[in-house]
Amino acid sequence: MKNVRFMVQAALIAAVYATLTVAFAPLSYGQIQVRFAEALTVLPFFTPAAIPGLAVGCLIANMFGGGGVIDMVFGSLATLAAAYLSYKMPKKWLVPIPPIVANGIVVGFILNYLYDLPLLITMGWVALGELIACYAIGYPLMLALEKYKDKIFR
Repeated sequence: MKNVRFMVQAALIAAVYATLTVAFAPLSYGQIQVRFAEALTVLPFFTPAAIPGLAVGCLIANMFGGGGVIDMVFGSLATLAAAYLSYKMPKKWLVPIPPIVANGIVVGFILNYLYDLPLLITMGWVALGELIACYAIGYPLMLALEKYKDKIFR
């Protein structure tokens, strides 16, 4: 039963992430982006199922972004690494930091490589979008979910 719950939680997180990303395109893609689905990167605080869920959701979402295989592979790996590091954060307020840093760097490099955008400026814009999604939306989401974590994430 525990494995089934893990897989269902991961699949639901992947589906919501991919749906939010695609639904809010073109805000979800490009040099200046606020990927609202990144608010879900706080979910590893509650369940390790969010780690593969976020990575698979990102992979699916990146199929629609125009960055091709490079974005699908490296963008999804950045999300996987960030989700794992978020899961390991010792303090609640630190949970959103890994997605901001990982995506700022990795997605910045991806966009620089694919579209010849200025590297540091692109990293900064992506990190700013992540900061908005993760702290302005994700952190309040985390605080709200914390009240119900025993019912939702058992």
